[in-house]
Amino acid sequence: MSGSNIELFDTTLRDGAQMEGISFSLEDKLRITEKLDEFGIDYIEGGWPGSNPKDLEYFRRVKELSITHAKIAAFGSTRRPDIKAERDFSLNYIVEADVPVATIFGKTWDLHVTRALKTSLEENLRMIEDSVEYLKEHGLFVIYDAEHFFDGYRSNREYAIRTIKAAERSGADRIVLADTNGGTLPSKIGKIVKEVKNEIYVPLGIHAHNDSELAVANSLMAFEAGVTHIQGTINGYGERCGNANLISIIPALELKYGVKVVGRDKLKKLGELARFVAELANREIPNNQPYVGRSAFAHKGGIHVSAVMKEPRTYEHIPPESVGNKRRVLVSELSGKSNLLYKARELGMKMDGGEARKIVEKIKALEYDGYYFEGAEASLELLISRMRGKYKPPFELDLARVVIELFPDREPITEATVRIRVNDREIHTASTGNGPVNALDLALRKALNNFYPELEKVRLVDYKVRVLESNMGTASKVRVLIESAGNSHRWGTVGASTNIVEASWNALVDSLGYFLYRSGGMKNEK
Repeated sequence: MSGSNIELFDTTLRDGAQMEGISFSLEDKLRITEKLDEFGIDYIEGGWPGSNPKDLEYFRRVKELSITHAKIAAFGSTRRPDIKAERDFSLNYIVEADVPVATIFGKTWDLHVTRALKTSLEENLRMIEDSVEYLKEHGLFVIYDAEHFFDGYRSNREYAIRTIKAAERSGADRIVLADTNGGTLPSKIGKIVKEVKNEIYVPLGIHAHNDSELAVANSLMAFEAGVTHIQGTINGYGERCGNANLISIIPALELKYGVKVVGRDKLKKLGELARFVAELANREIPNNQPYVGRSAFAHKGGIHVSAVMKEPRTYEHIPPESVGNKRRVLVSELSGKSNLLYKARELGMKMDGGEARKIVEKIKALEYDGYYFEGAEASLELLISRMRGKYKPPFELDLARVVIELFPDREPITEATVRIRVNDREIHTASTGNGPVNALDLALRKALNNFYPELEKVRLVDYKVRVLESNMGTASKVRVLIESAGNSHRWGTVGASTNIVEASWNALVDSLGYFLYRSGGMKNEK
Protein backbone atom coordinates (compact mmCIF):
# COMPACT_ATOMS: atom_id res chain seq x y z
CA MET A 1 0.00 0.00 0.00
CA SER A 2 2.95 2.35 0.52
CA GLY A 3 5.14 1.06 -2.24
CA SER A 4 5.94 -2.09 -0.26
CA ASN A 5 4.17 -4.99 1.40
CA ILE A 6 4.43 -3.33 4.84
CA GLU A 7 1.23 -1.73 6.11
CA LEU A 8 1.17 0.98 8.77
CA PHE A 9 -1.86 1.02 11.04
CA ASP A 10 -2.27 4.03 13.33
CA THR A 11 -4.42 3.81 16.45
CA THR A 12 -3.57 7.18 18.01
CA LEU A 13 -7.21 8.27 17.90
CA ARG A 14 -8.40 5.17 19.75
CA ASP A 15 -5.66 3.38 21.71
CA GLY A 16 -3.51 6.51 21.98
CA ALA A 17 -6.43 8.54 23.32
CA GLN A 18 -6.63 6.14 26.27
CA MET A 19 -3.41 7.62 27.67
CA GLU A 20 -3.80 9.39 30.98
CA GLY A 21 -4.05 13.15 30.42
CA ILE A 22 -5.04 12.99 26.73
CA SER A 23 -8.50 13.97 25.52
CA PHE A 24 -8.81 14.74 21.83
CA SER A 25 -11.75 16.86 20.75
CA LEU A 26 -13.72 15.87 17.64
CA GLU A 27 -11.96 18.61 15.67
CA ASP A 28 -8.58 17.36 16.95
CA LYS A 29 -9.37 13.86 15.69
CA LEU A 30 -10.35 15.13 12.26
CA ARG A 31 -7.23 17.27 11.93
CA ILE A 32 -5.00 14.37 13.01
CA THR A 33 -6.75 12.12 10.48
CA GLU A 34 -5.89 14.55 7.67
CA LYS A 35 -2.29 14.79 8.84
CA LEU A 36 -1.85 11.00 9.05
CA ASP A 37 -3.33 10.56 5.59
CA GLU A 38 -1.07 13.26 4.16
CA PHE A 39 1.96 11.56 5.75
CA GLY A 40 1.16 8.20 4.18
CA ILE A 41 -0.35 6.05 6.95
CA ASP A 42 -2.27 3.13 5.44
CA TYR A 43 -4.97 2.57 8.07
CA ILE A 44 -6.33 5.08 10.57
CA GLU A 45 -8.38 3.66 13.41
CA GLY A 46 -10.85 6.43 14.21
CA GLY A 47 -12.37 5.05 17.39
CA TRP A 48 -14.96 2.72 18.84
CA PRO A 49 -18.32 3.88 17.49
CA GLY A 50 -20.28 2.02 20.13
CA SER A 51 -18.47 3.54 23.09
CA ASN A 52 -19.29 7.29 23.01
CA PRO A 53 -21.12 9.99 21.01
CA LYS A 54 -17.88 11.70 19.95
CA ASP A 55 -16.70 8.63 18.05
CA LEU A 56 -20.10 8.21 16.43
CA GLU A 57 -19.91 11.80 15.20
CA TYR A 58 -16.31 11.28 14.05
CA PHE A 59 -17.36 8.53 11.65
CA ARG A 60 -20.05 10.80 10.24
CA ARG A 61 -17.73 13.80 9.84
CA VAL A 62 -14.70 11.91 8.54
CA LYS A 63 -16.57 11.28 5.29
CA GLU A 64 -16.42 15.03 4.64
CA LEU A 65 -12.61 14.97 4.56
CA SER A 66 -10.61 14.55 1.36
CA ILE A 67 -8.77 11.38 2.32
CA THR A 68 -6.49 10.34 -0.54
CA HIS A 69 -4.46 7.41 0.79
CA ALA A 70 -5.52 6.00 4.16
CA LYS A 71 -8.42 3.67 4.87
CA ILE A 72 -10.51 4.56 7.93
CA ALA A 73 -11.17 1.74 10.40
CA ALA A 74 -13.85 1.39 13.07
CA PHE A 75 -12.98 -0.58 16.20
CA GLY A 76 -15.00 -3.00 18.27
CA SER A 77 -15.09 -6.42 19.86
CA THR A 78 -16.43 -9.81 18.92
CA ARG A 79 -20.07 -10.45 19.73
CA ARG A 80 -21.09 -11.03 23.32
CA PRO A 81 -21.47 -14.62 24.55
CA ASP A 82 -24.68 -16.46 23.72
CA ILE A 83 -26.27 -13.94 21.36
CA LYS A 84 -26.41 -13.78 17.58
CA ALA A 85 -23.94 -11.53 15.77
CA GLU A 86 -26.71 -9.57 14.05
CA ARG A 87 -28.11 -8.63 17.48
CA ASP A 88 -24.81 -7.45 18.93
CA PHE A 89 -24.81 -3.65 19.26
CA SER A 90 -20.99 -3.35 19.01
CA LEU A 91 -20.88 -5.12 15.64
CA ASN A 92 -23.85 -3.15 14.35
CA TYR A 93 -22.25 0.16 15.33
CA ILE A 94 -19.24 -0.83 13.22
CA VAL A 95 -21.47 -1.61 10.25
CA GLU A 96 -23.38 1.66 10.68
CA ALA A 97 -20.13 3.64 10.81
CA ASP A 98 -20.02 2.99 7.05
CA VAL A 99 -16.23 2.86 6.71
CA PRO A 100 -14.28 0.32 4.64
CA VAL A 101 -12.37 -1.37 7.47
CA ALA A 102 -13.45 -3.08 10.68
CA THR A 103 -10.96 -3.88 13.43
CA ILE A 104 -12.29 -6.25 16.08
CA PHE A 105 -10.55 -7.90 18.97
CA GLY A 106 -11.24 -11.28 20.48
CA LYS A 107 -9.92 -13.36 23.33
CA THR A 108 -6.90 -15.61 22.84
CA TRP A 109 -5.84 -16.33 26.39
CA ASP A 110 -7.92 -19.09 28.01
CA LEU A 111 -7.61 -17.23 31.34
CA HIS A 112 -9.54 -14.29 29.87
CA VAL A 113 -12.17 -16.50 28.31
CA THR A 114 -13.05 -18.27 31.53
CA ARG A 115 -12.37 -15.45 34.05
CA ALA A 116 -13.19 -12.21 32.19
CA LEU A 117 -15.84 -13.36 29.69
CA LYS A 118 -17.06 -16.15 31.96
CA THR A 119 -17.87 -18.37 29.01
CA SER A 120 -16.59 -21.61 27.53
CA LEU A 121 -13.58 -21.98 25.27
CA GLU A 122 -15.81 -23.33 22.49
CA GLU A 123 -18.27 -20.44 22.74
CA ASN A 124 -15.35 -18.00 22.41
CA LEU A 125 -14.35 -19.68 19.15
CA ARG A 126 -17.93 -19.33 17.86
CA MET A 127 -17.93 -15.66 18.91
CA ILE A 128 -14.82 -15.04 16.77
CA GLU A 129 -16.19 -16.92 13.75
CA ASP A 130 -19.65 -15.36 13.88
CA SER A 131 -18.32 -11.82 14.29
CA VAL A 132 -15.86 -11.98 11.42
CA GLU A 133 -18.42 -13.64 9.13
CA TYR A 134 -21.05 -11.01 9.99
CA LEU A 135 -18.72 -8.12 9.14
CA LYS A 136 -17.55 -9.81 5.93
CA GLU A 137 -21.17 -10.30 4.89
CA HIS A 138 -21.51 -6.50 5.09
CA GLY A 139 -18.58 -6.00 2.72
CA LEU A 140 -16.01 -4.89 5.29
CA PHE A 141 -12.26 -5.51 5.20
CA VAL A 142 -11.75 -7.22 8.55
CA ILE A 143 -8.64 -6.92 10.70
CA TYR A 144 -8.79 -9.35 13.60
CA ASP A 145 -6.76 -8.36 16.68
CA ALA A 146 -5.88 -11.41 18.76
CA GLU A 147 -5.83 -9.81 22.22
CA HIS A 148 -3.22 -11.09 24.70
CA PHE A 149 -1.97 -13.45 22.00
CA PHE A 150 1.54 -14.00 23.36
CA ASP A 151 0.38 -14.58 26.93
CA GLY A 152 -2.29 -16.92 25.62
CA TYR A 153 0.23 -18.75 23.45
CA ARG A 154 2.47 -19.40 26.44
CA SER A 155 -0.47 -20.50 28.56
CA ASN A 156 -2.21 -22.77 26.06
CA ARG A 157 -0.55 -22.88 22.65
CA GLU A 158 -3.12 -25.19 21.09
CA TYR A 159 -6.07 -23.00 22.07
CA ALA A 160 -4.36 -19.74 21.05
CA ILE A 161 -3.80 -21.17 17.56
CA ARG A 162 -7.41 -22.36 17.38
CA THR A 163 -8.66 -18.81 18.04
CA ILE A 164 -6.76 -17.26 15.14
CA LYS A 165 -7.59 -20.20 12.88
CA ALA A 166 -11.25 -19.45 13.66
CA ALA A 167 -10.71 -15.87 12.47
CA GLU A 168 -8.88 -17.08 9.37
CA ARG A 169 -11.51 -19.67 8.55
CA SER A 170 -14.32 -17.10 8.75
CA GLY A 171 -12.62 -14.69 6.34
CA ALA A 172 -10.42 -12.25 8.32
CA ASP A 173 -8.20 -10.26 5.96
CA ARG A 174 -5.46 -9.63 8.54
CA ILE A 175 -4.68 -11.34 11.82
CA VAL A 176 -2.83 -9.17 14.32
CA LEU A 177 -0.93 -10.70 17.22
CA ALA A 178 -1.20 -8.43 20.26
CA ASP A 179 1.21 -8.19 23.18
CA THR A 180 -1.53 -6.51 25.17
CA ASN A 181 0.22 -6.56 28.56
CA GLY A 182 3.51 -5.48 27.01
CA GLY A 183 5.54 -8.07 28.88
CA THR A 184 6.96 -10.28 26.12
CA LEU A 185 10.67 -10.17 25.26
CA PRO A 186 11.81 -9.58 21.66
CA SER A 187 13.38 -13.01 21.32
CA LYS A 188 10.07 -14.63 22.30
CA ILE A 189 8.14 -12.40 19.88
CA GLY A 190 10.34 -13.48 16.98
CA LYS A 191 10.16 -17.16 17.85
CA ILE A 192 6.38 -17.21 18.28
CA VAL A 193 5.66 -15.19 15.12
CA LYS A 194 7.76 -17.63 13.08
CA GLU A 195 5.85 -20.56 14.56
CA VAL A 196 2.48 -18.93 13.85
CA LYS A 197 3.45 -18.28 10.24
CA ASN A 198 3.64 -22.04 9.76
CA GLU A 199 0.01 -22.33 10.91
CA ILE A 200 -1.70 -19.25 9.43
CA TYR A 201 -1.80 -18.13 5.80
CA VAL A 202 -3.54 -14.77 6.23
CA PRO A 203 -1.07 -11.83 6.44
CA LEU A 204 0.02 -11.30 10.04
CA GLY A 205 0.37 -8.10 12.04
CA ILE A 206 1.80 -6.96 15.38
CA HIS A 207 0.26 -4.75 18.07
CA ALA A 208 2.72 -4.13 20.90
CA HIS A 209 2.35 -2.28 24.18
CA ASN A 210 5.28 -0.65 25.96
CA ASP A 211 5.02 -1.86 29.56
CA SER A 212 8.55 -3.29 29.39
CA GLU A 213 9.81 -0.45 27.13
CA LEU A 214 10.12 -2.99 24.33
CA ALA A 215 7.17 -2.11 22.07
CA VAL A 216 9.31 -0.72 19.24
CA ALA A 217 11.85 -3.55 19.53
CA ASN A 218 9.06 -6.12 19.60
CA SER A 219 7.41 -4.60 16.53
CA LEU A 220 10.67 -4.68 14.60
CA MET A 221 11.40 -8.23 15.75
CA ALA A 222 7.95 -9.28 14.53
CA PHE A 223 8.72 -7.58 11.20
CA GLU A 224 11.96 -9.58 10.93
CA ALA A 225 9.97 -12.72 11.68
CA GLY A 226 7.55 -12.03 8.84
CA VAL A 227 4.65 -9.76 9.84
CA THR A 228 3.61 -7.28 7.16
CA HIS A 229 1.14 -5.18 9.16
CA ILE A 230 2.41 -3.00 12.02
CA GLN A 231 0.17 -1.17 14.48
CA GLY A 232 1.19 1.71 16.74
CA THR A 233 0.57 5.30 17.73
CA ILE A 234 2.23 8.66 17.15
CA ASN A 235 4.75 9.39 19.92
CA GLY A 236 3.87 6.07 21.54
CA TYR A 237 0.72 7.40 23.21
CA GLY A 238 -1.46 4.78 24.85
CA GLU A 239 -2.82 3.32 28.04
CA ARG A 240 -0.45 2.63 30.95
CA CYS A 241 3.05 2.90 29.44
CA GLY A 242 1.85 3.46 25.91
CA ASN A 243 1.92 1.67 22.56
CA ALA A 244 4.59 0.99 19.97
CA ASN A 245 5.84 4.36 18.73
CA LEU A 246 5.36 4.73 14.98
CA ILE A 247 7.65 7.77 15.07
CA SER A 248 10.51 5.35 15.84
CA ILE A 249 9.27 2.38 13.81
CA ILE A 250 8.84 4.23 10.52
CA PRO A 251 12.42 5.59 10.21
CA ALA A 252 13.80 2.24 11.38
CA LEU A 253 11.99 0.51 8.53
CA GLU A 254 12.95 3.17 5.97
CA LEU A 255 16.54 3.88 6.99
CA LYS A 256 17.71 0.75 8.80
CA TYR A 257 15.92 -2.00 6.87
CA GLY A 258 15.68 -0.15 3.58
CA VAL A 259 11.94 -0.79 3.27
CA LYS A 260 9.86 1.94 1.69
CA VAL A 261 6.81 2.60 3.85
CA VAL A 262 6.13 6.32 3.33
CA GLY A 263 9.11 7.33 1.19
CA ARG A 264 12.15 9.50 1.94
CA ASP A 265 10.43 12.79 1.06
CA LYS A 266 7.59 12.22 3.51
CA LEU A 267 10.01 10.90 6.11
CA LYS A 268 11.49 14.42 6.27
CA LYS A 269 8.14 15.50 7.76
CA LEU A 270 8.35 12.98 10.61
CA GLY A 271 9.29 15.61 13.18
CA GLU A 272 6.49 17.87 11.98
CA LEU A 273 3.97 15.03 12.39
CA ALA A 274 5.21 14.19 15.90
CA ARG A 275 4.98 17.84 17.01
CA PHE A 276 1.57 18.35 15.40
CA VAL A 277 0.00 15.43 17.28
CA ALA A 278 1.80 16.37 20.51
CA GLU A 279 0.41 19.90 20.29
CA LEU A 280 -3.17 18.66 19.91
CA ALA A 281 -2.59 16.16 22.73
CA ASN A 282 -1.36 19.10 24.85
CA ARG A 283 1.89 17.30 25.62
CA GLU A 284 5.56 18.09 25.20
CA ILE A 285 7.73 15.79 23.11
CA PRO A 286 10.51 14.56 25.44
CA ASN A 287 13.82 16.15 24.52
CA ASN A 288 15.43 12.72 24.35
CA GLN A 289 12.77 11.09 22.16
CA PRO A 290 14.64 9.19 19.42
CA TYR A 291 14.68 10.67 15.92
CA VAL A 292 12.51 13.75 16.60
CA GLY A 293 13.40 14.94 20.11
CA ARG A 294 15.22 18.23 20.54
CA SER A 295 18.23 16.39 22.00
CA ALA A 296 18.26 13.53 19.49
CA PHE A 297 21.11 15.15 17.56
CA ALA A 298 22.47 17.46 20.27
CA HIS A 299 26.20 17.30 21.02
CA LYS A 300 27.80 18.55 24.22
CA GLY A 301 31.18 16.93 24.76
CA GLY A 302 34.04 18.76 23.03
CA ILE A 303 35.51 15.58 21.54
CA HIS A 304 32.14 14.69 20.02
CA VAL A 305 31.69 18.12 18.50
CA SER A 306 35.19 18.18 17.08
CA ALA A 307 34.51 14.86 15.35
CA VAL A 308 31.03 15.84 14.11
CA MET A 309 32.45 19.00 12.55
CA LYS A 310 34.80 16.81 10.52
CA GLU A 311 32.36 13.97 9.75
CA PRO A 312 28.77 13.90 11.13
CA ARG A 313 28.60 10.09 10.92
CA THR A 314 31.11 9.83 13.77
CA TYR A 315 28.36 10.52 16.33
CA GLU A 316 25.09 10.50 14.36
CA HIS A 317 23.42 7.27 13.27
CA ILE A 318 21.42 9.05 10.53
CA PRO A 319 21.38 12.58 9.06
CA PRO A 320 19.00 14.61 11.29
CA GLU A 321 17.42 16.26 8.25
CA SER A 322 16.20 12.88 6.99
CA VAL A 323 13.58 12.80 9.79
CA GLY A 324 12.84 16.52 9.98
CA ASN A 325 15.25 17.27 12.82
CA LYS A 326 18.44 19.30 13.03
CA ARG A 327 21.85 19.09 14.63
CA ARG A 328 22.43 21.15 17.78
CA VAL A 329 25.72 21.88 19.49
CA LEU A 330 25.48 22.75 23.17
CA VAL A 331 27.85 25.13 24.89
CA SER A 332 28.45 24.57 28.60
CA GLU A 333 31.17 24.06 31.18
CA LEU A 334 31.88 20.69 29.52
CA SER A 335 32.46 22.34 26.16
CA GLY A 336 35.66 22.74 24.26
CA LYS A 337 36.71 25.24 21.65
CA SER A 338 35.09 23.12 18.93
CA ASN A 339 31.63 23.59 20.45
CA LEU A 340 31.92 27.35 20.38
CA LEU A 341 33.40 27.48 16.89
CA TYR A 342 30.50 25.35 15.64
CA LYS A 343 27.98 27.56 17.44
CA ALA A 344 29.60 30.70 16.03
CA ARG A 345 29.43 29.26 12.52
CA GLU A 346 25.77 28.35 13.10
CA LEU A 347 25.08 31.97 14.12
CA GLY A 348 26.97 33.36 11.12
CA MET A 349 29.86 34.70 13.22
CA LYS A 350 33.53 34.60 12.24
CA MET A 351 35.73 33.62 15.15
CA ASP A 352 39.30 32.43 15.59
CA GLY A 353 40.55 29.83 18.05
CA GLY A 354 42.01 32.31 20.52
CA GLU A 355 38.78 34.27 20.74
CA ALA A 356 36.83 31.04 21.18
CA ARG A 357 39.04 29.93 24.09
CA LYS A 358 38.44 33.20 25.98
CA ILE A 359 34.68 32.93 25.56
CA VAL A 360 34.66 29.27 26.65
CA GLU A 361 36.53 30.23 29.84
CA LYS A 362 33.96 32.95 30.54
CA ILE A 363 31.12 30.48 30.01
CA LYS A 364 32.71 28.00 32.40
CA ALA A 365 33.10 30.72 35.05
CA LEU A 366 29.48 31.79 34.67
CA GLU A 367 28.20 28.22 34.88
CA TYR A 368 30.23 27.77 38.05
CA ASP A 369 28.28 30.77 39.40
CA GLY A 370 24.96 29.15 38.53
CA TYR A 371 24.29 30.04 34.91
CA TYR A 372 23.23 27.34 32.48
CA PHE A 373 23.34 27.96 28.76
CA GLU A 374 22.01 24.69 27.32
CA GLY A 375 18.43 25.84 27.82
CA ALA A 376 19.24 29.51 27.22
CA GLU A 377 20.80 29.81 23.80
CA ALA A 378 19.59 33.40 23.42
CA SER A 379 21.60 34.42 26.49
CA LEU A 380 24.57 32.53 25.08
CA GLU A 381 24.39 34.38 21.77
CA LEU A 382 24.20 37.73 23.53
CA LEU A 383 27.15 36.79 25.75
CA ILE A 384 29.27 35.93 22.71
CA SER A 385 28.27 39.16 20.99
CA ARG A 386 29.03 41.22 24.09
CA MET A 387 32.49 39.72 24.46
CA ARG A 388 33.21 40.39 20.81
CA GLY A 389 32.03 44.00 21.14
CA LYS A 390 29.19 43.45 18.66
CA TYR A 391 26.23 43.98 20.96
CA LYS A 392 25.01 47.26 22.41
CA PRO A 393 22.24 46.80 25.01
CA PRO A 394 18.95 48.52 24.09
CA PHE A 395 18.92 50.38 27.43
CA GLU A 396 20.87 50.94 30.62
CA LEU A 397 19.42 50.33 34.06
CA ASP A 398 19.58 53.11 36.65
CA LEU A 399 17.25 51.52 39.17
CA ALA A 400 14.64 48.77 39.56
CA ARG A 401 12.52 48.45 42.68
CA VAL A 402 9.83 45.94 43.62
CA VAL A 403 7.40 46.46 46.51
CA ILE A 404 5.12 43.68 47.69
CA GLU A 405 2.31 44.30 50.15
CA LEU A 406 0.84 41.26 51.88
CA PHE A 407 -2.57 41.23 53.56
CA PRO A 408 -4.19 38.56 55.71
CA ASP A 409 -7.59 38.72 54.00
CA ARG A 410 -7.03 39.73 50.35
CA GLU A 411 -4.70 39.31 47.40
CA PRO A 412 -1.20 40.83 47.70
CA ILE A 413 -0.26 43.94 45.76
CA THR A 414 3.00 43.98 43.76
CA GLU A 415 4.38 47.16 42.23
CA ALA A 416 7.58 47.51 40.21
CA THR A 417 9.39 50.76 39.41
CA VAL A 418 12.12 50.98 36.78
CA ARG A 419 14.35 53.86 35.77
CA ILE A 420 16.31 53.28 32.57
CA ARG A 421 18.23 55.22 29.95
CA VAL A 422 17.70 54.83 26.20
CA ASN A 423 19.99 56.87 23.98
CA ASP A 424 20.79 59.20 26.94
CA ARG A 425 17.10 59.76 27.65
CA GLU A 426 15.86 58.87 31.12
CA ILE A 427 12.55 57.04 31.44
CA HIS A 428 10.88 56.35 34.77
CA THR A 429 7.83 54.06 34.88
CA ALA A 430 5.89 51.90 37.31
CA SER A 431 3.39 49.08 37.00
CA THR A 432 1.51 46.62 39.17
CA GLY A 433 1.51 42.95 38.29
CA ASN A 434 0.82 39.39 39.27
CA GLY A 435 3.97 38.97 41.30
CA PRO A 436 7.40 40.64 41.03
CA VAL A 437 8.47 39.24 37.65
CA ASN A 438 5.22 40.14 35.94
CA ALA A 439 5.32 43.64 37.47
CA LEU A 440 8.91 44.17 36.32
CA ASP A 441 8.07 42.90 32.85
CA LEU A 442 5.13 45.30 32.52
CA ALA A 443 7.06 48.29 33.88
CA LEU A 444 10.02 47.64 31.58
CA ARG A 445 7.82 47.23 28.51
CA LYS A 446 6.02 50.47 29.37
CA ALA A 447 9.37 52.26 29.50
CA LEU A 448 10.57 50.80 26.19
CA ASN A 449 7.32 50.97 24.23
CA ASN A 450 7.94 54.34 22.60
CA PHE A 451 11.42 53.30 21.45
CA TYR A 452 10.75 49.68 20.48
CA PRO A 453 7.01 49.17 19.77
CA GLU A 454 7.78 45.77 18.18
CA LEU A 455 8.24 44.37 21.71
CA GLU A 456 4.45 44.02 21.82
CA LYS A 457 4.97 40.83 19.78
CA VAL A 458 7.01 39.21 22.58
CA ARG A 459 5.31 37.08 25.20
CA LEU A 460 6.71 35.02 28.06
CA VAL A 461 5.59 31.41 27.68
CA ASP A 462 7.49 29.69 30.49
CA TYR A 463 9.26 30.63 33.71
CA LYS A 464 11.30 28.17 35.76
CA VAL A 465 13.19 28.64 39.02
CA ARG A 466 15.71 26.14 40.34
CA VAL A 467 17.33 26.32 43.76
CA LEU A 468 21.04 25.57 43.35
CA GLU A 469 22.21 25.31 46.96
CA SER A 470 19.36 23.84 48.95
CA ASN A 471 21.52 23.49 52.07
CA MET A 472 21.58 27.32 52.28
CA GLY A 473 17.81 27.48 52.78
CA THR A 474 16.25 30.82 51.87
CA ALA A 475 19.71 32.28 51.19
CA SER A 476 20.31 29.79 48.36
CA LYS A 477 21.41 30.84 44.91
CA VAL A 478 18.71 30.38 42.29
CA ARG A 479 18.70 30.04 38.53
CA VAL A 480 15.83 31.44 36.47
CA LEU A 481 15.09 30.21 32.94
CA ILE A 482 12.63 32.19 30.86
CA GLU A 483 11.21 30.99 27.56
CA SER A 484 9.80 33.66 25.27
CA ALA A 485 8.07 33.67 21.91
CA GLY A 486 7.51 36.15 19.11
CA ASN A 487 7.48 36.25 15.31
CA SER A 488 6.95 32.45 15.17
CA HIS A 489 10.17 31.88 17.11
CA ARG A 490 10.94 30.70 20.66
CA TRP A 491 14.08 31.39 22.68
CA GLY A 492 15.42 30.85 26.18
CA THR A 493 17.32 33.17 28.50
CA VAL A 494 18.90 32.71 31.92
CA GLY A 495 19.77 34.62 35.07
CA ALA A 496 21.39 33.48 38.32
CA SER A 497 21.69 35.17 41.71
CA THR A 498 21.05 34.72 45.41
CA ASN A 499 18.20 37.19 44.78
CA ILE A 500 15.36 35.68 42.77
CA VAL A 501 14.22 39.11 41.54
CA GLU A 502 17.70 39.95 40.23
CA ALA A 503 18.00 36.57 38.51
CA SER A 504 14.57 37.07 36.93
CA TRP A 505 15.47 40.62 35.84
CA ASN A 506 18.65 39.44 34.10
CA ALA A 507 16.78 36.72 32.21
CA LEU A 508 14.01 39.16 31.30
CA VAL A 509 16.44 41.80 30.00
CA ASP A 510 18.17 39.19 27.84
CA SER A 511 14.80 38.03 26.50
CA LEU A 512 13.76 41.46 25.25
CA GLY A 513 17.27 42.36 24.15
CA TYR A 514 17.63 39.20 22.13
CA PHE A 515 14.36 39.81 20.29
CA LEU A 516 15.48 43.29 19.29
CA TYR A 517 18.94 42.02 18.33
CA ARG A 518 17.62 39.27 16.08
CA SER A 519 14.65 41.12 14.60
CA GLY A 520 16.68 44.12 13.42
CA GLY A 521 15.30 46.51 15.99
CA MET A 522 18.94 47.13 16.85
CA LYS A 523 22.08 47.01 14.78
CA ASN A 524 22.96 43.35 14.43
CA GLU A 525 26.61 42.85 13.51
CA LYS A 526 28.25 39.50 13.09
